[in-house]
Amino acid sequence: MKKSMLLITALTVSVVSFAQKKELKEVKKAIEKNEFSQAQTLLESVKNVALADRKYSAEYYLLKGELGLKKAIAGKDVINSLSEASTAFAEAKKVGGKSSSELDMLKNEGARIAVEKGQASYQKNDFKEAALAFEQVYRLSPRDTLFLYNAAVSATQCKENQMALNYFLELKDLKYDGSETLYAAKNKETGQIEKSADKATRDMKMKTGNYSNPTQEKTPSKRGEIIRNIAYLYVDQGKKDEAIKAFEFARKNYPKDGELIMQEANVYYQLGNMDKFEALMKEATDLQPDNADAQYNIGVMNLQRGNNAEARKYFQKALKIAPDNANAAMNCATTYANEGDALVDQMNALGNTANDIKRFNELKNSKDTSYRLAAEVLNEYVKNNPKNPNKTVLEYLSNIYLSLNDMTNYKRIKAILDNN
Repeated sequence: MKKSMLLITALTVSVVSFAQKKELKEVKKAIEKNEFSQAQTLLESVKNVALADRKYSAEYYLLKGELGLKKAIAGKDVINSLSEASTAFAEAKKVGGKSSSELDMLKNEGARIAVEKGQASYQKNDFKEAALAFEQVYRLSPRDTLFLYNAAVSATQCKENQMALNYFLELKDLKYDGSETLYAAKNKETGQIEKSADKATRDMKMKTGNYSNPTQEKTPSKRGEIIRNIAYLYVDQGKKDEAIKAFEFARKNYPKDGELIMQEANVYYQLGNMDKFEALMKEATDLQPDNADAQYNIGVMNLQRGNNAEARKYFQKALKIAPDNANAAMNCATTYANEGDALVDQMNALGNTANDIKRFNELKNSKDTSYRLAAEVLNEYVKNNPKNPNKTVLEYLSNIYLSLNDMTNYKRIKAILDNN
């Protein structure tokens, strides 16, 4: 009797399995005919039974993913459809489902649609939609980690801070680096340096004869930026300890990463800890002495503290590394101008006695000397960047000459301004 019962049970399982297989085939047919509502209804009807059997749960999730892709390709609620697809494929992978070549082609098409959707949304400043679209590119094509980074950046721009934090945390866990090699050449006509991620493109430009000075450079790792954003987002949430922990983790894994140390310094700057900011920035410059940004940032900190001579030293280092750094030039000039301005109060406090007049003239000469040194810095910048003069630099320089009553040089700079 027991044996008969077992046979009946086995027969029942066979019948159910056959029904599942048949219904799943019907789902497939409906998807192929673009009968999306019918396919959705059929999937819902078979869901509980299919998911109870590992053999069919993989097929169920693959079909659900295919349905989402087909809906997205047809323009039906694109972002949500792609999200449904990527989520279903992830579940299918968990239970051992294998993607077919046909399904891989659909995934590629879905990723392409997501890229277009993300780029279009970004151009329209719809950053949240862009973030969601870029995320789906990555979910459908996990090798394209750059798009998860793009999603994080887009989420940051629309102040979707929790969404951005989740993306950045995932990038950290993936150990995403983001550095790339750029190939550059100088356009002889414009004097501009044009960069490309493709060596062949740069080489083709060189063959035209219109370009010179071919170079290549490796862009900095984005690890520091990612950790910095995680820390900033934690700070924004009032989670200072979590922000510090993020950098502790990063320093443990990348102790000699100068860019990362700079980003950590920036967080301490945001927290108002200037001593820690300065210490970290100096550590970064020790590791990367040719990093103009690190030198510049230490200069800014000293300038804000009123340490003009110390600030000037770092701005000069930054300009030696990057002669086209307009901000470094203007701030360096400002250190001299500040020293000149400090003498004005002393001059105004003097009276009309012979000694006071003598002292006034001495102070005026010192003030004018400081202003002329400021002008020298800015003139050097203009000399080093003849084809790309910075308007703000030129305006600053013209004002200095006006203060000195040096009308010859004032008119010279004014003429450059008028021609640009």
